[in-house]
Amino acid sequence: MTLSINAAFDSGNIRLIAIDGDRVDLEIVPDHQSDFFQWFHFRVAGARGRTLTFRIMNAGQAAYAFGWPGYRARVSTDRAAWRLTDGHYADGVFSFTHAFEGDVAWFAYFAPYSMERHHDLIARMAGKPGVAHRELGQTLDGRAIDLLTLGEGGKQVWLYARQHPGESMAEWWMEGALEKLTDPADATAQALRSKATLHLVPNMNPDGSFRGHLRTNAAGVNLNREWHAPTLERSPEVFHVRAAMDATGVDFAMDVHGDEAIPANFLAGFEGIPRWTDEQGEKFYNYGRRLAAATPLFQLEQGYPKSAPGQANPSMSTNQLAERFGAVAMTLEMPFKDHDPSPDAAFGWSPERCKALAHACLDTLAGMIDEL
Repeated sequence: MTLSINAAFDSGNIRLIAIDGDRVDLEIVPDHQSDFFQWFHFRVAGARGRTLTFRIMNAGQAAYAFGWPGYRARVSTDRAAWRLTDGHYADGVFSFTHAFEGDVAWFAYFAPYSMERHHDLIARMAGKPGVAHRELGQTLDGRAIDLLTLGEGGKQVWLYARQHPGESMAEWWMEGALEKLTDPADATAQALRSKATLHLVPNMNPDGSFRGHLRTNAAGVNLNREWHAPTLERSPEVFHVRAAMDATGVDFAMDVHGDEAIPANFLAGFEGIPRWTDEQGEKFYNYGRRLAAATPLFQLEQGYPKSAPGQANPSMSTNQLAERFGAVAMTLEMPFKDHDPSPDAAFGWSPERCKALAHACLDTLAGMIDEL
């Protein structure tokens, strides 16, 4: 059979360079009007009984090339379970091998979360008792910016994900959070809903998600560098979400992401904002300590350096919201690799564990919601 490489689908990204026997040379396509790239997602057909080696030839020019060592690609034959393959990085080339038992398989940087699944999530959750849906606005490609709101309490909680579209683990986390919050048998979730109003934006960047981008929207703009001055021309996603936040106020905010290099889950805070107070900062640190005590899926040892006093970047959402509202704001980072403190040899960091972490995050929030 003829070997076929295809990425012409929702969140697909790859370009075929050459096929030489059982070796397939590929390159990742940069985000539109941007130099960012690292996300890949493609299908291979006509390979039954063959063992193929795939080489991503431009891996060394990727946005976070330092993240390739120790990384392993995901493979699926049913687009439901995404297992780890092998992985090797040398001389600017990332390669992996797969033995095909069937005719077709899919490969991706992380388990994809398609826009069709996003629409299914919105439909399922908008139909739950006590959940309100609102379209905040539209993207440059005309896609809806969806907001789900639930809860009756006075504390204003904002959870938003996938500013960087290639970080698909963020929307898996969101799916887990929404499932917990709408579970009528979950007493902790019900208690949280009684004390807080929760606003969830499951996907901040639907254009980039569909286009197969790593980090930017349809205009090649990194949304998490727009929060100081968003515009409808460059960043309507941030413009509309920030306006909705201005209307409600924000007591607690979590921006959900993925990190290419660090093999662990961690939080980044708002150190360095002009109006930093130790009281506000301690609430953030307390949240992290409680989360680490609650689940082996979170740790405190690895993470990003803290900004020096007065040096926080106001264009990033966590800093902007902490400064703008005095909120306890934070960025949650999950790995493209495995979670080394609690590894899984078959699946690495997976959609199921994204959901489990979301449950732990909400349980932790419920335990300190009165302190915000």
